[in-house]
Order: sequence, then structure tokens, then C-alpha cells
Amino acid sequence: MTRNDRTSPLNDTGIGAFTIRPLDPVEDAQLLHRWVTHPKSAFWMMQEARLHDVEREYMAIAASEYHDAYLGLHDGEPAFLMERYDPAHVELAGLYDSQPGDVGMHFLVAPTDTPVHGFTRAVLTAVMDELFADPRTRRVVVEPDIRNKAVHALNEAVGFVPEREIEKPEKNALLSFCTREQYLTAREAAVLAAVRGVTT
Repeated sequence: MTRNDRTSPLNDTGIGAFTIRPLDPVEDAQLLHRWVTHPKSAFWMMQEARLHDVEREYMAIAASEYHDAYLGLHDGEPAFLMERYDPAHVELAGLYDSQPGDVGMHFLVAPTDTPVHGFTRAVLTAVMDELFADPRTRRVVVEPDIRNKAVHALNEAVGFVPEREIEKPEKNALLSFCTREQYLTAREAAVLAAVRGVTT
């Protein structure tokens, strides 16, 4: 899936340039450990993880044929974590009727004490651009914690449609889908709104 250091087309927002590269589970472990154990990352469910726990988790992902992890950069600096997975085999296996072209996704924006308005949505757009850059991707599937209202709103803003609540071993989740067409429609609307000076 990955295109090393591929620049997202989202550089017309004024927020800056996003690039995505494969995650190195050893070299990037200390950085990730700071992110995933931060109080603002509670929904990532690794609050108590030690450094070697993070290394082990992402080495397992690197070894999986159904799961990949990537580090996102903003103007060359680490800014977010992105995971892509096959929901027929990972996370959602047996919990929904998968379709050809389904791709599961997780993302985590680096915690900060100086948030930039619109940044998280820009990251999510960069992630979605990357996923749909693969012509095999027909639909993105997500399963955020049912309590994570902020992510539900972000997901819907980029085209996700909630389907139903599902029970997973670690959480109750809101199963949601976004087709390529739904994403492109939402993205075009966001661009038009930005051109017109409307905050979205």
C-alpha cells in the first residue's frame, strides 16, 4: 500500500504538507510510547504500556500479512500514526460481512499542548487520501469506541456513515463505512467550503 514519503494532496488547506512512511517498530518505539501512553490517547488503550510492550505490538504488526503501520509526518516532523488492516482477518473478523475492497483503518494524532484548529481533520483527510490512492480500496471500515464522540464527528465529516454498534472484546464500537464515492463527495464539499471561506 505504501508509497514512501508520498505527499498528500491536502496541501491546499494552508496547514502544511503531510507525508507517510512505513513505521520502524524499533527506531520509532520511543516516540510511539510517548504518544500512546499520553492521557489524551486514552481511546488507543495502551495507557499502561511499557516501551517493550510498544515494540512488541508493532513488531507483530510488521510481521502480519493483514496489518500495516505507518508514521505520518507534518512538514517533515512526526505528527501521527496510521494503521491499515484487512478487516476480514484483523479486528473485525466474524463481526460483520466483509466485502472485496474493504480496508480497516486506525489513526492517532500526536498529543500536543498547542492544538491547531482543523489539524486532526487534515490528518484524517491525508490518511483517507492515502488509503484511496490504492485503486483496490473500495470502502474504508472503522470501529471507534462508542464513547469517542469527537472521532465519530470527524469520521462523519469525511464521509463515514455509522451502521451499528458492535461488541468487541476490548470495547463497544461504532461500526462505520466510507465508500470512495462518499469520501470524494465529502472532500469536494470541504474544498468548496474552504474556497468560500466557510469553516467546516
